[in-house]
Amino acid sequence: MTQGAFDILDLGLMPYREAWALQKQHHARVAAGGRPTLLLVEHPAVLTLGRKARDGDNIVVTREYLSTQGIEVFEVERGGDVTYHGPGQLVAYAVFPVGRRVRDFLRLLEQSVVDALATLGLDDARPNPGYAGVYVADRNVNGLARHQKIASIGVAVKNHVALHGVGFNVTTNLDHFDLIVPCGLTDTQMTSVAREYTLRGLTRPASVAEAKAALAEAFVCTFSTYDWSLPAPLTAPPAPFSPALTSAE
Repeated sequence: MTQGAFDILDLGLMPYREAWALQKQHHARVAAGGRPTLLLVEHPAVLTLGRKARDGDNIVVTREYLSTQGIEVFEVERGGDVTYHGPGQLVAYAVFPVGRRVRDFLRLLEQSVVDALATLGLDDARPNPGYAGVYVADRNVNGLARHQKIASIGVAVKNHVALHGVGFNVTTNLDHFDLIVPCGLTDTQMTSVAREYTLRGLTRPASVAEAKAALAEAFVCTFSTYDWSLPAPLTAPPAPFSPALTSAE
C-alpha cells in the first residue's frame, strides 16, 4: 500500500528472524535514497534483547525453559532492554529517514500510537515523560500504583535511517511478559487493548485488524508534514549495518 511519502507493507505473521532480515534489506534501500517503508507484522513468541540487555539479566526464567516453550531469544541492535513479541501484538517497523532528529522521531512514533488508541476508544493514552513508549492511566495493583504500558518503542539509527520501532499490545498474551522484567522497568505492568476493554467494561472486541488499520492511518496523519530528506546524499553504498545511534525503549 502506498500512502503519501511512504509505503506500508502488511507482513502478516512472520518469524522474527525473517522480519529482521527484511528490515535490514529495506534499511539499505532507504539509506541509498529509496522510498521509506512502514512494515506491519506479528511474530510468533520471541524475546529480543536491546543494547542495554546483553547479559539478559531481566529474563527471569532459564533459557532451557524458554526452549521448551519454543520461545527464541535474539540480541538486536535497537536501544533498550528486553521485550517480548508474540501473536496479538502489532509490531510497526518504521524504516524512515531520521538524521539527527531521533527524539523528534520517537515522539512521532508515540503520537501515532496515541492517535490509534484514541480511534480504538482508549483516549487516555499518553507518553510517559522519561520513558519511551505509550501508557494508559496508572492502576492500583496490590496497593501499589503501577504504570500501565500498552506499547514499547525501541529504535536503531544507521546512515541516518531508522529500523525497529513499536510493539503495540492488542490481544497479546500478557502472561508471557512474566518471563521478563519488561524493558527493565519494575514499576510498570504491561497491558493491552483487550485487557483495557475488559477492565473498563467496554463490550467491543479487540481486533488486530482494526488496530492495524487505525495505526496505519495514524502514521499517515502524524507524519504528514515530516521532513523525509536524508541529511546528505550518499556517494557510496551504505556501510554494513552497525548502529551508530540507538534510542531506548
